[in-house]
Parts: sequence; structure tokens; C-alpha cells
Amino acid sequence: MTILDRYIARQYLFNVFALLVILFSFVLVIDVSLNLDRFLRIADRLATSDAGDAPGAIRRWIVTLLLIADLWWPKLLQLYNFLIGMVLVGAMGFTFSQMTKHREFIAMMAAGVGLHRVMRPVIVIALCFTGLQIINMEFIIPKIAPLLVRDHGEAGTRQLGSASVPLTLDGSGTLFRAASFDADTDTLTGVYILERDSQGKATRAITADSATYRDGGWDLATGQAQSRGKAYIEKSVPIARIESSLDPTELRMNRYESYSQALSFMQVSQMLNRDTLTDPATRARYTRIKWGRFAVMISSLLALVIAMPFYITREPKNMVLQSIKCAPIAIISLIGGVLGASASIPGIPPALGVFIPVMLLSIIAISQVSSMKT
Repeated sequence: MTILDRYIARQYLFNVFALLVILFSFVLVIDVSLNLDRFLRIADRLATSDAGDAPGAIRRWIVTLLLIADLWWPKLLQLYNFLIGMVLVGAMGFTFSQMTKHREFIAMMAAGVGLHRVMRPVIVIALCFTGLQIINMEFIIPKIAPLLVRDHGEAGTRQLGSASVPLTLDGSGTLFRAASFDADTDTLTGVYILERDSQGKATRAITADSATYRDGGWDLATGQAQSRGKAYIEKSVPIARIESSLDPTELRMNRYESYSQALSFMQVSQMLNRDTLTDPATRARYTRIKWGRFAVMISSLLALVIAMPFYITREPKNMVLQSIKCAPIAIISLIGGVLGASASIPGIPPALGVFIPVMLLSIIAISQVSSMKT
């Protein structure tokens, strides 16, 4: 890299890290101030000695700080994935505004350097942060997914606990219900399963005391199956296993809305490759999760490219006015990428539909860059 590249990259990196720290601190401080009483109550319970003595003030606050750190360090990693696109655009605006203020663009043009040149170090740094986002999304977040769904009352714990499972469809149209699902041991208890034909009529009812998932199906403990839909009632027969695409991961996704955002590309691909996953709506949902993350990242980079010409100008301009012009376009670009990756478009395959915003933003980005006057 040249001296100019290193100079711009250093300024840009400083602004990116500063914005990340400011935004993280803002979110953390607001959350802690609203939920401090809950953290203190948990700290009192954990710090109380075996003899029942109340903890001292110092011990109480140390435990409280540890609880806050325990709850928020995984959430900050996930928050990075959500905020990095906006941070990259904001840091670019600050960097180029500072260069405009000090007339550095004029000095570059006087030296025979085109203004397109200043885009290169910013794009390289943005690609590096996007690479960190991919590593975080594919390797770190999936491993700490259970920690991301905890609320403030569960700070300091590592268990998801149990909850009932309402009537839930698997990929082949079979209905599952359970008295409880232990998300830590992946075990169903009080199981009731209703198999149906293509018209939705019940063909067989299965009950079991408990069930555990293994190799694409549920192993049933004391399972009993009884045929339905006939003129006479058949006797129950033992059944030890039922194949299904409904696995513990999907049950966690149904229980915690945010859990689907913690799945890696490989995990979603494995779910899509199951033969039992025949429901079109479920397949479309998983496909959008699989490819939508990449569409969002590309849209964020394109939003950065679209926003840069507002700040790279031949003559000094009012950067506040330029920011007012840029803000709605950059925000719409970022939000459009997110909405396009999560919303279904009728008549278009999900794997292609998530990239519709990318196609539109690519055209705008090329137009913006080609219209720059250097």
C-alpha cells in the first residue's frame, strides 16, 4: 500500500472502531440502566453465602458486573453482524468529511491523483470487516447460539430449560406435540404424533413417553402406534422410531425467534438436504436464511459505494448538507438489503429473490461511481 492508502486506511479504521465502541456502549448502558434491578437481584441470590449471610457491597457489585458481562458478550458479537454495514457507511462519512475539511482532496488533485483513488483503501478495509463478519456468523455465533436466547433473568446460566411444544408441522405434513422439550438434552416427553395423508386426513396416531433425535428421526421410548381413518379401531402396535425433518434445531427456532439467525451456512444446508423436508414454505424459509446473509453483506458494501460520491467532491462543500442528502439513500439501501433477504417475492425462487436488492443496488452503485467528477 502507498502512503496515501495507509493514511486513509488508518483514518477509516479509527472511525470504524470508534463508532463500534460508541454504539456498543450506548446499547449496553441503556439496557443495563433499564434492567439493573434484575441484575442486582440475581447477584444477591448468587453471592449469598451458604449460611444465608447477605453479600457485602463490593462482592455484590462484582457479581453484578460479571453477570452483565456474561449476558452481553455473546450479544455484542451478534450485534456486530447487525451494525457493521451501518458503521462502515458512517465511518466513511466521517473520514471523508475530515479530509474535505483539511482540503486534502484538493491537494491530491493538484498532485495528479484522481478522486476515484481514495475509494480503494476504504473498500479494502470494508472487505476485511465483512470477512470478520463471515467468520463470526459461520463459526462463532453457531457455537454460542444457546447463550444468545437468554433473557436478563437467565444471566449466569447455561441451560435453556424445558417448554411445551404446541402442534407443529414437520416437512412432510406430520403433526408433533409434546408436553415438554428439553433444549439442553434435546429430549421430548409426553409425545403425541399424528401422521396425515396428502389430503390432510389422519392416518396414524403415535404416542410415546419420550423421544430423542438421532440420524434424521426420533427414537421413541415405549412408543405405540394406532391406525386412524378406518371403520373399525385397530389395536396399538409398538413403534421404536419415526423419521422426520423436525429436529431439535427447528424446535429451538420455533421457541426462540432469533435462533434462526444463529445457524451457520452448513447447518441450514443440512436441513435443506433432508428427504423428509417436503413442505415448500419451510424449504423457502430455510433457503432465504441460507442465502440471505450473503445478500445482506453485499448490499451493505454496495450501500457504502453508493454513499461515497456524496463525500468525495472536487471542491469543498457543506458536509452536513451532503450527509442530509446521503442519509436517506444509504438507509434505504441498507434496509432494502435486509428486507429483501427476509421477504418472499411471489413467482421468484427464494435463492434468487434474496439477491433482487443486490441487483438494483449494483445498478445504482455503478451509476454513482461513473458520475463522480474528478
